[in-house]
Parts: sequence; structure tokens; C-alpha cells
Amino acid sequence: MGMRFGVVGTGYWASETHAAALAAHPDVDLVGVWGRSSTRAVELAAAHGARAYERAEELFADVEAVAFAVPPHVQADLAPEAAARGCHLLLEKPLAFTTEAADRIVETVDAAGVRSLVFFTSRFTANQADWLAEVQAESDWQSGSMRLCSSILEPGNPYAASEWRRKRGALWDVGPHALSILVPALGPVTHVIADRGPGDMVIVVLHHRSGAVSTMSLSLTAPPGSRGSSCWLFGMHRQTAMPEATTSPLDAMGACISTLLAEQSGPWRHACDVRFGRETVAILQAADVFLQRPLDGRVQPVA
Repeated sequence: MGMRFGVVGTGYWASETHAAALAAHPDVDLVGVWGRSSTRAVELAAAHGARAYERAEELFADVEAVAFAVPPHVQADLAPEAAARGCHLLLEKPLAFTTEAADRIVETVDAAGVRSLVFFTSRFTANQADWLAEVQAESDWQSGSMRLCSSILEPGNPYAASEWRRKRGALWDVGPHALSILVPALGPVTHVIADRGPGDMVIVVLHHRSGAVSTMSLSLTAPPGSRGSSCWLFGMHRQTAMPEATTSPLDAMGACISTLLAEQSGPWRHACDVRFGRETVAILQAADVFLQRPLDGRVQPVA
């Protein structure tokens, strides 16, 4: 029997990625599901021969690890409770909507001594992770850019009804993915500048401690001619683009699960644990605060 896992969440991502990958993993026993919709929890649990729980705390008491696929504010409320009960945490991005909420998760994970991972998809996609490792082996990168522009809020899209995505937009939904590459490639971020474009588009300039500067162009409402994704890094001697993924998000989730299961000597640590999750929340929060300033307080008009 493998590690006993529970799933918190019943939406598309919970069903098609979290639950599916856990059920397929040879070293995992998917034993339970809890969700805010009891009907969908029953359906998802039945699809994998698991039990639907009426209360999240009952699920936490019966498992060794919990995979979260719920809105960030729900995750931030429940993850500390799961960790306090001794459950390892497989979390979604963003970790939370505020650094205060993220800090509570970090503090509880540290106090409980449990493992934690935040599922930044590219970090567990084999060829993209290999590319990032090559990038990190060099130290002369001066700038970078990440462009993630899509249109997921159209009718028929599985995320179209996501209330938190509609409210928070691309900054909080795909911004964490951009940061999961730019920060390890160029170093910690010291300050940001941000501005809005059409729809929910946000352009963020990141100033890194290394002296490098990078940009994120993010949108969930891009028109057909503006959709696409790319990531480039520029250095003293060369430039490089992150390759397109050669495996699926389901494969990446499987790799993430395997990483969480891996034993370590001493305290369990990983580059994508809750500490890094908290670091990305701090950057997103700083960009959000910048965007809330009056326009005349954050730009200098060109004469």
C-alpha cells in the first residue's frame, strides 16, 4: 500500500489532474475526496473507488497527505489545519492571496515537520525543468521576459466559471507560473513596477537582486491575435528560450507526487516548497498594491 492521499476539491483541475494522477501513481493510495459540493465529491470519489467525506477534518484524520485543488483563499484556510494534523501538503498556486495567509501555512508546516510542494507545472515538466537547471548553472543573465496570454474565461472553457480567476485575473492565475521560472533563473526580486493593459492584461517589471530586470506580460482575456506563450532569457554571451512542454500537466503532476514521496535526510526541503510559494505571493501582492495606486502616483507623463 502506498501513501494514503486525500483530495480537497472537485472541479476540473481536481478531477483531471490531481485525482487522476494520484489514482494512477503506483506509490499512492487515493482514499478520499472532500469538496464544497458534496454531490461532485461523491461523483469524483466514486470514479476512483474512494470515499467522499462530509467534513474536511475527517479526511485529514484518515490520510497521510492532501492534494489541494481549491481557490487560494480556501486552500489558505484549510492547509494549516491539514498540516497541523500531520498531513503532507501538495498545494496549488498561488499559495494564498496575502503574505499573512501564506505565512500561516509556512509556520504550520515548519511546526508540524511535514513535507510541502506547490505545483508549478513547468518545474515538474521534465524538459522545461532540465532547461531551467542549465540556465541556473550560468550566472551572467541580465534580463528575461515571460509572456502568458490566453483566453480561458470564454463560455465552454473549464475555467470560465472560476470566480476567483474572474476577480483576480491573470496576475494571480498565471503570474505564479511566470515567477516560478524567472525567480530561480535571475534571482530574488527586490521591487516591482506594474501597469494594466486591455482586458485583464498586466505588465510587470521585476527588479532582481542580481541586477537583472525581467518582465511578465499576462492575460486571461487575450483576443485571438494576441494569444501565446514564450519565455526568453538574455545574457552576456547568449540568449535562450524555454522549450515547449513535451509532456502533459498530468505527467507533471505525477512527477510532483513522486517528489513529495521522496525521502530526505534531515528536514525536508524543496525549491518549490511553501517557502518559495510564499515568496511568489509576496511579489504578486507587491504588484497588486502598485496597481491600486492612483494613476498619477505611479507614472511620469511624457512631455
